[in-house]
Amino acid sequence: MCKDSVSFSTNYKSKITPTSAWWNNGILWEIFKSKMHIEKGQITVTRVHTCDPAQWVNKYADYLYGYTLSRINDEELARDLVQETFLAALERVEKFEGRSSESTWLTAILKNKIIDVYRKKSSGLLKRQEARTEAQDLDDFFEAEDGHWKVQHQPQAFGLEACNPLLGKEFSHILKQCMQKLPSLWLSVFTMKHMDEETTETICSELKVTSSNYWVIIHRAKVSLRACLQKNWI
Repeated sequence: MCKDSVSFSTNYKSKITPTSAWWNNGILWEIFKSKMHIEKGQITVTRVHTCDPAQWVNKYADYLYGYTLSRINDEELARDLVQETFLAALERVEKFEGRSSESTWLTAILKNKIIDVYRKKSSGLLKRQEARTEAQDLDDFFEAEDGHWKVQHQPQAFGLEACNPLLGKEFSHILKQCMQKLPSLWLSVFTMKHMDEETTETICSELKVTSSNYWVIIHRAKVSLRACLQKNWI
C-alpha cells in the first residue's frame, strides 16, 4: 500500500449514486457496494494517491461505457465489462501508484477485458476464415479476366473534401454500422489496429493470428468497408 494512503467515509447516496441508471440496477453494482463496506448508508474506502473509488461511477461510468460500445456492438456486454472493470480496479486499488491518471488506469483495465472478448469471439473463426482462399475473396471485387475492379465495387470519392462537420458525423455513423457487419475476427483486428493503434505484433499475439493472416484480414476488412460505404453513403 502506498505510504500516503488514507481512509475516509462519505455518504453513499450523495457521492456514489451513478449518473447512469443502467449501472445502479446491475447485480455487479451491488457487489461493488458490498466490497466498499457499506454500512448504515456509509461507506469506507481507501484513497491511494489520486485514486478515489468513491467517485469512479459518477466520473467514469458513462465514458467507459461509450468507449466499450464503440468497440463492441452489444449494450448488455458493454455494461457488464464496465462493471467488471470497476470490480477489478477495486481489487487492485492498493497497487495504483499514480503514474498515470485514474481515467487512463481504468481504461487500460477495460481495454484488456475488451481484448479478452475479441479473443473469445475470434477463437475458432480463424480456421473458417482461412478456408476461404484469397483468390475467392478477390473474385468478389475484381474481374477474373483482367484483374480490374468490378463495376459495382469501383472506388468512388466519398465527398468529404469540403470538411462539412455534419457530413463528417453522418459518415462516421455509417462507418460504425459497416464495421459491425464485419466478421468478428476482422472487426477485432481492424479495431485494435485503427482505433486502439496497437502494433501488429501485439494484435497477432493477443488474437493468435500469424503475420500473413493479419495482413490478409486487414486488406479484406478495408475492401469490405469500402464496398459497404459506397453502398450506404454514396
